[in-house]
Amino acid sequence: MAMAGAVVTKTAWKLQEIMAHSSNVSSLVLGKSSGRLLATGGDDCRVNIWSVNKPNCIMSLTGHTKPIESLQINVNEELVVAGSQSGSIRIWDLEAAKILRTLLGHKANICSLDFHPFGNFVASGSLDTNIKLWDVRRKGCVFRYKGHTEAVRCLRFSPDGKWLASAADDHTVKLWDLAAGKIMFEFTGHTGPVNVVEFHPNEYLLASGSSDRTVRFWDLEKFQVVSCIEEEATPVRCVLFNPDGCCLYSGFQDSLRVYGWEPERCFDTVLVNWGKVADLSICNNQLIGVSFAQSTVSSFVVDLSRVTKSGSIPHGLIRDDEPFVPPTPTGSSLRRIYDRPSTSCNKPQSRVKHNSESERRSPSSEDDRDEKESKAEIQNQEDYKEIFQPKNAICRTPPRNEPFPAPPEDEPVTAKEAVKSSQAVDVQTSLPKQELFLLQPDPVQRPPIASSTPFTRTEPSVIPAARNEPIGLKAADFLPAVKNQSQTELVDEEAMSQIRKGHETMCVVLTSRHKNLDTVRAVWSTSDIKNSVDSAVAINDLSVVVDLLNIVNQKASLWKLDLCTIILPQIEKLLQSKYESYVQTGCTSLKLILQRFLPLITDMLAAPPSVGVDITREERLHKCKLCYKQLKNISNIVKNKSGLSGRHGSAFRELHLLMAVLE
Repeated sequence: MAMAGAVVTKTAWKLQEIMAHSSNVSSLVLGKSSGRLLATGGDDCRVNIWSVNKPNCIMSLTGHTKPIESLQINVNEELVVAGSQSGSIRIWDLEAAKILRTLLGHKANICSLDFHPFGNFVASGSLDTNIKLWDVRRKGCVFRYKGHTEAVRCLRFSPDGKWLASAADDHTVKLWDLAAGKIMFEFTGHTGPVNVVEFHPNEYLLASGSSDRTVRFWDLEKFQVVSCIEEEATPVRCVLFNPDGCCLYSGFQDSLRVYGWEPERCFDTVLVNWGKVADLSICNNQLIGVSFAQSTVSSFVVDLSRVTKSGSIPHGLIRDDEPFVPPTPTGSSLRRIYDRPSTSCNKPQSRVKHNSESERRSPSSEDDRDEKESKAEIQNQEDYKEIFQPKNAICRTPPRNEPFPAPPEDEPVTAKEAVKSSQAVDVQTSLPKQELFLLQPDPVQRPPIASSTPFTRTEPSVIPAARNEPIGLKAADFLPAVKNQSQTELVDEEAMSQIRKGHETMCVVLTSRHKNLDTVRAVWSTSDIKNSVDSAVAINDLSVVVDLLNIVNQKASLWKLDLCTIILPQIEKLLQSKYESYVQTGCTSLKLILQRFLPLITDMLAAPPSVGVDITREERLHKCKLCYKQLKNISNIVKNKSGLSGRHGSAFRELHLLMAVLE
């Protein structure tokens, strides 16, 4: 009976929400050793360092002149590397609070970074499709790996430091041999951009997550797919193996899922309303997840002792329809194990710490200039000394002895247990802002100095494709106004009339759109694709053009040169639309045209005139001239929008690179 009075705590909860930058946050990363160190990069060109669950910024790193696109913290949590939109890379020494290196060489955005597990090396992947390996001590590019055809989104070194895995927008995962300086294998199978890749901590196994909403597992000994999990409804944002390698945690828009791979299955699902979750880390049997939205960063905690993992089934529940088969113990002879280097190689920090000041400094005058331009502004001296300059030299990371205390459940135990039994998850409801769990001693959340200016939310110029509410509509507009507090009952007729406001207009719009699409479909079935596109353009409704392009974009073989002459003027309109989905469709179509037809167009225009009369060639030349003129007009729009942040800006910068030949 004593257990009945025990407090039942949450499985997942929101820990904190901070105003991380004075402008939009563009990237963030957690330190994997402690799970307590957080680095955030913003459009304000700063890198801010935080201790998870503390409200104030510890350190603000300056020096970049373009928005930060990618971040990484090294294993010892002493160094942080940041890549910007300009292609430059800067490495700061957090303990010395100063710039360590500036690395130049990429021609476009830095999309991914990773520190070598025990050597003084950094790998960088860019929108220019190149991967570079840098020697931090010598400040030079050791090797360049070429093979991807689109932006490299994620890089990971293998636990033994011998391989590098890369994931890219070209739907592939590549494995590189660092010593040989060449590709070992290319894994194909994803049907969308691959966002994340992660090595198993012990075995020759690799996991990759994609925008095609699948997680794939690859055998690195046989170079073949082990299994594929395809049940998800949203793209995979981040993945992390459990430290003992028993399962894989995958972060999605609104949940954390726990996977096994032999056979493929979902062991557990925890609903976490974290949104754009960007990174995961594990400490004290708790999983820390961080996400961002505009200028705010939120941290979440999942209690892993309450989560079902491979080989352990709490509550006596099987999570899928298959009978549960206990997995082979981790580290069995099923798959090869990484050969670890000797322990002496695992401590590069000792070399960094005891090196002379001249070793810390860059030898060239260029580096002196970098040191003047790049600063590490310590915003919170007390936290900085506690974390980066502790009296006890052994304790190098933020205090991590105690796990974060879990808040109590909002609902009665019986109701929550019923949910657990039926759904096999602990549901975390969406919390209003006034109920956020800010578990720190200071009850007042103070913004960091870096974002001390008043924050005002304005309506975005671009309407997101997946926003939670319609533009310009408020729920209150659809309900009758309450004249006084005592009036709680609503008159049915009045409520219905409010709800029906605008309903007829919306029905007319949708009916018209459906009719127009039927017309286009009828033309397509009786004629060819060109005539159907002509009919869609003639209707003079961009929504119909977007619907048609979303179909045509999926089959590149449908595209012909004369189709480009019709669609390019429509793409020009789509790229300037305020609707994000329209812009995305326009970018996809333009990229397809550039990849398939731009070489033909430039070759035709550069070719000498033919001898005699060739009507077919003259027609093709006329179409090429028309397309070239339209592309020149569009290139100005693309150039102007290439400075935007986030995925939106990345798409325009990629198009700008493809259109460089027009300039």
